[in-house]
Parts: sequence; C-alpha cells; structure tokens
Amino acid sequence: MKTNLIGVAVGLLACAGILSADDWPAFRGAAGNGISSEKSAPSTWAADKNIKWKVALSQPGNGSPIVSNGRVFIAGSEDKEGKRRSLACYDRKDGKQVWVKTIEFGKEMPTHDTNTHSPSTPASDGKSVVVWHGSAGLHCYDFDGKSLWSRDLGEFEHMWGEGTSPVIHDGKVFLNTGPGKKKVFVAAFKLATGETIWEKEEPYKGDGNRNEDNQFMGSWSTPLVVKVEGKDQLICLMPLRVVAYAPEDGKLLWSCEGNRFKNGDLAYSSPSLVGDVLIAYSGYGGPGLGVKVGGSGDVTATNRVWRNPSSPQSIGSGVSLDGYLYMPFAGANVIDCIDPKTGKSVWREKQKGAFWGSIVVAGGKAYVTDQKGRTVVFKPSPEKFEPIAVNELGENSNSTPAISNGEIFIRTFKGLYCIAE
Repeated sequence: MKTNLIGVAVGLLACAGILSADDWPAFRGAAGNGISSEKSAPSTWAADKNIKWKVALSQPGNGSPIVSNGRVFIAGSEDKEGKRRSLACYDRKDGKQVWVKTIEFGKEMPTHDTNTHSPSTPASDGKSVVVWHGSAGLHCYDFDGKSLWSRDLGEFEHMWGEGTSPVIHDGKVFLNTGPGKKKVFVAAFKLATGETIWEKEEPYKGDGNRNEDNQFMGSWSTPLVVKVEGKDQLICLMPLRVVAYAPEDGKLLWSCEGNRFKNGDLAYSSPSLVGDVLIAYSGYGGPGLGVKVGGSGDVTATNRVWRNPSSPQSIGSGVSLDGYLYMPFAGANVIDCIDPKTGKSVWREKQKGAFWGSIVVAGGKAYVTDQKGRTVVFKPSPEKFEPIAVNELGENSNSTPAISNGEIFIRTFKGLYCIAE
C-alpha cells in the first residue's frame, strides 16, 4: 500500500485553476494537512513589531483566516447571541474590508462560553468562497460578494455549539455537519450550484449532546482528503469511529472503531496521515488511534495499529512531517513529537498556554498559537524540541495561522493581523 500526499496537494491546486501555490485557501491550507509550500515566513513579531496591518474585529471568533487570490476571508458573528452570522472579505495588501455578507438568522442557538457562533473556517477555490454557519446554513459567494447559492441543512443544536469547516476538492464541497441533536451527516455538494451529491447519516445512540450512558458526545472534526493506492478517500473522525468515504458517491470504504472511552464519545481535532498510518485523537482526554489506511468494511481488528487508552486534551490538529506527527495538546499545554508506528511520544515539551490552534509548517519552521495569543515557533525534528521564538500579540486566540506569500495571518479575539518581515 502506498499513500501519496503530494498528489493530494497538486490535485487541489489543479482543480481550482486560479489558486496559486502560495494561497492558504482552507482550514490547514491547500491540502488540509497544515503544510505550506512557502520557502520562508517570519520568525519573530510582536504587537509593535513586523505588523504589516491590523484590522479591529467587533466580536471574538474561533474560526481561522484563509487567503485566496488576493483576498483574506474570516467567518464569525456580528453579535454575541449569533443572530447575525457573517463572512468578511479583506484586501490582503492593506487589510481594507472589501465586503461583508451577513445572514440574519434571528435565533439564538446554544453554545459554550469558549466557543463563539459561526466558528468555522471558510474554504475557497480562488473564484468562490464557501462558509458554514451551522444552523444558519451553508453559503457560497463569488469574490465580489455576490451570493451564488445557499443551503438550509436544518438545525444543529448542541450545548457546545458547532465548529467543523467545509473542504473543497475536485469541484465538490465536503462537510461534516455535526454535532447536533436531531441529525448528523457527512455530505458532498456541487461547488457550482450547492446541489447535494450525496449524504451519509452517521448513526449514534443518545440525544446528540450525551450518549446512551449519559456521557458527552459530538464531532467537531474537519474531514481530510487523501490518496490511497491512487484513489481519493474522504476521511472523517466521528464520535465513535474513523470513517473513510468515496468522494464521488459517498460509499463507505472502511471504518475503524476505538474513539469511545469512559468520559464520552468526542472528536475535536482533524486526523493526520503519517505515511500509511492515519492518526486520530479523541477529545476530553480520550484515546488516540493509529490506523493503517485502506481495506474495506470494519477494519478495527485488521488495520488498527495501536490504541492509547488516554491522551491529553486534543483540540488543535497536528502536522505530519518526515515520518513523525507533531501534535499540540490543550489540557496538558504540550507539544508532542509522536512515532506513528507505536503512538508513543518521542519527545514532549511543556508550554505556557493551552493550544486550541493547529500546528502549521512553512520554510522548515512550525507555528502554533496558544489561547493567550502566543505563537510558538520551532524547528520540527524528532531528535528534540528546538525552539526558535515565542511571539506575543497580547490578545487571546483560538485560531490557526494562515501562511501565504511570506506573510502570516493570525486572528485574535480583537483583531486580524498580517505579519511580515
């Protein structure tokens, strides 16, 4: 079995047509794996150093910025109650707002104090941009802000709110719609029209907030597209299992169980592919899994390489590089280098803050932002943790940096920053 991540990145760029190699058009970049093709990016900055521009934001937001075809996009809410959900577009050169599109939802949905409404990260193909506002719908706009289509997919009520992001690949929009009380499904839509191509409901027991044992449940995980033996697979971490779908028709290719543990059925971070081993971590201190990709049906007995019964709190996603996984953990405030063959830590480095943001890599440097707005920069190496810098903006952040054309874009609770040396 051979897995080709380079083919995924190339395929994403080719299908877009307009995307340039230095765009960061979705959550965790063009291939959804946190790796940029940039040769260099800033190493140091502060609130008064190496800031090209800053835009003040009226409300905090957990979604991350994307950069596509000269524009920067962020999603969020224009009020604390989430009755007005928005997508804002900025000129990447100077931060000037080009347009903002608001959905007047008019209803307050439950969420957690730490999770703002519309915390999703948008996705773009260089010509259009798609945003998921949860119960307020899935929406697509062109780069002039014209509405191309909208889909009302129903209400997704959860006591902790939503958090998944859309993925664009091969003319399709993929979305994990959870968590929710009434219905949870993974679906594919035509990017051009919003028409549903396929929809697969994820079975679960309980009421969507809690499972049948009255423990917490839900998935906030964004899907990942990978190539396995030359064919695309859409992989998603659900509350009870890892699931792989055929992108063209939604056929269930394989699944692996093992996410459940005594405190619930939870998935926050996105899976990562290291060689031919997919690594997925449950939330709330739950287990970590290593699964050899491929096979058919339930591959728990045949393809599950390892299962650690507990892990630190996993919210931000990791990055696969040179045969190892670099993973940020929130509860323990650590960065781990993980051996995919065993799931064991090669090294673990304690940090000052908890990581809700994901690790991204550019120019041989890794970046991850903690909840206090400190971005740790280090050299990815399995030998030891090699720190480069810790950069403070003095504003809280739950987001992931975007890296494009030698610049870094960071969203805090108060502003959107463009960092450039």
